[in-house]
Amino acid sequence: MNKAKKIITFGKIGSTFGAVQGESKENCVTADEQSTGFGKFGNTSKPSIQLNVNCEEVDSVPETDHEDQRMKDIMGFGGFGKKSKQFNVEELLEEVTKTAKERSGVNIDSTVEKLCPLSITETEDGKERKLNEGSEDSDDDFIGPPVPPQLLHSVTDSKVTDDDVRSKEGEREINNESSGDEDGDESDENLQSKIPASHEVCMLHGTKAVVAVAADPAGARLATGSVDYDVRFWDFAGMDATMQSFRTLQPCENHPIKGLQYSVTGDVILVISGMSQAKVLDRDGFEVAECVKGDQYIADMARTKGHTAPLSSGCWHPRVREEFLTCAEDSTCRLWDIEKPQHHKSIIKTRAQNGLKTVPTACAYNRDGKLIACACMDGSLQLWDHRKLFVNTAMLMRNAHQPGTETSCLAFSHLGSLLATRGCDATLKIWDLRAFKKPLHVIENLFSRYATTDCSFSPDDALILTGESVKRMQASGRLLFYNSKTFDKVTEMAVTDSHVIKTVWHPKLNQIFVGCGNGIVKVYYSNNHSMRGAKLCVVKTRRKVKQVEVVAAQQILTPHALPMFRQEKPKSIRKQMERDRQNPVKSHRPDLPISSGQGGRVATSGGTLSSYVIRNLGLSKRVEDDQDPREAILRYAKDAEENPYWVSPAYAKTQPKPIFQESGEEDEDEAQAPSAKKVKL
Repeated sequence: MNKAKKIITFGKIGSTFGAVQGESKENCVTADEQSTGFGKFGNTSKPSIQLNVNCEEVDSVPETDHEDQRMKDIMGFGGFGKKSKQFNVEELLEEVTKTAKERSGVNIDSTVEKLCPLSITETEDGKERKLNEGSEDSDDDFIGPPVPPQLLHSVTDSKVTDDDVRSKEGEREINNESSGDEDGDESDENLQSKIPASHEVCMLHGTKAVVAVAADPAGARLATGSVDYDVRFWDFAGMDATMQSFRTLQPCENHPIKGLQYSVTGDVILVISGMSQAKVLDRDGFEVAECVKGDQYIADMARTKGHTAPLSSGCWHPRVREEFLTCAEDSTCRLWDIEKPQHHKSIIKTRAQNGLKTVPTACAYNRDGKLIACACMDGSLQLWDHRKLFVNTAMLMRNAHQPGTETSCLAFSHLGSLLATRGCDATLKIWDLRAFKKPLHVIENLFSRYATTDCSFSPDDALILTGESVKRMQASGRLLFYNSKTFDKVTEMAVTDSHVIKTVWHPKLNQIFVGCGNGIVKVYYSNNHSMRGAKLCVVKTRRKVKQVEVVAAQQILTPHALPMFRQEKPKSIRKQMERDRQNPVKSHRPDLPISSGQGGRVATSGGTLSSYVIRNLGLSKRVEDDQDPREAILRYAKDAEENPYWVSPAYAKTQPKPIFQESGEEDEDEAQAPSAKKVKL
């Protein structure tokens, strides 16, 4: 008996389950309009779509596509979109060979086979292709565009094998080992040729040591600071061969300058001095901002708004133009905003290994501003992550330098992986931030007298340069250059007969500025590789200022002329100034000191302040305080009676005649009067 077939429809998809193999095509899968399912969704106007599947076609499907056929039976379709495109490797290789022949005009079939013999295999169904190299042990694959014609001419007819390559590599290694010293010498010569030191120019700052040198990013101006409290600004475009600065000022009064640095944009300059307040000046030397001073009577440094001890170092953020960093002897590093100098932005407390305070001596940002490095008096090197809270250090090295000595400089490489530290323990150490457990290399016997002696990397990170102070038996200070990869000394230069303190290698100008201990700033440059900067000044000769030619009026001497026609003889201005100097009124001479008496100037003018004011300000005539006022008034009685002016003329007719008691009568009345007092009525 034929069992009833179950017909299920789902929209446009229909399938029959339970069909017996060998049944007719009509009974395989059917779907009429009266069948129930989800095909109509309540809409009776549209008839259901019939979907017929050929059973014979299903039986004829290969076994490899059984899953596809099963999906086709259930879902009603055989695949999801288009099939992936298949490439014929043999045809591609023929096209590449043909193109190479047309371009080079050389038969490269043999050459390609020699360089990379290929074997292309196909399966029976034509779907699988395999690309094999001639040797299974070869590690290099022939991938990429066709071989250039320049290499084709150099290829020999003999077949290149792996053994030949290995033998050639072995010969190269032997040759490299034998000529290692020669290559090292050649590399040192190449590095030495990069140093712009063919010419030099000397600029005089003063007589004291120049401990701060800063050049703006554009290379137009240079600022130098010294321990004589002066900051000088140099403009290369406006200077001539005399190399004189255009402005000198003392921004921090009687405090020595310790550090100068231009901002990233070059519009302002940070001044670090011996005072506890850092200052920011503009390009012309006018003050832009001044950090607030903290309360020195507060123990917790986080509760003070600023530093309470002299500054040690400071620097600008390399990416944010408003932010700068300072460290001071109050054991803190503070981050500031130039727009809000009344309070620090963040604070970092430096701690020793025992948890107590330690004084930071140098601080620096790395090249992208994500790390803050600080060197302390206990010899430690501490680094914090700028993106996190400054509670714990990101990297820490306790015995980086000798404890109790100042680390004068921290310098990050331009790539950011190396860190160079210059210490007053006569060492220069290079650190790798990726392996911060020990230094990569230590350079010793570098005497440093000043706590601002620095080190820096060349613009291409190939060299490390630092200065050396004059030792007891040496004649001059030196500028040393070391290879940043092999750490060998490339060259050294004798700068001057004093200490070499500050060195700045400007990347744009390709010039080296060196601050010395005798107040001289040396500028080294190359006539071929350097540009602008000091080269602009050397070619300018100083021109004398032309005096304005004024024709003076000729004077005619007429000694016997009448007074109204006589010309006064012109007097010398110098003599007139001398006469004015002798005049106390014109010269505004202050009161001379009193050499005798007590009480000062008030006592000499009177016993009270009122008498002093009356005599010096109110009256021109001196008034004696000891005289009788009645006598002073009656002194002018006779003159007033004879020559009346104010009151007497008005009352002359009606005024009674005054009767004054005689002095003798008064004495008689006093003698006749009893000794007892008169009773008041």
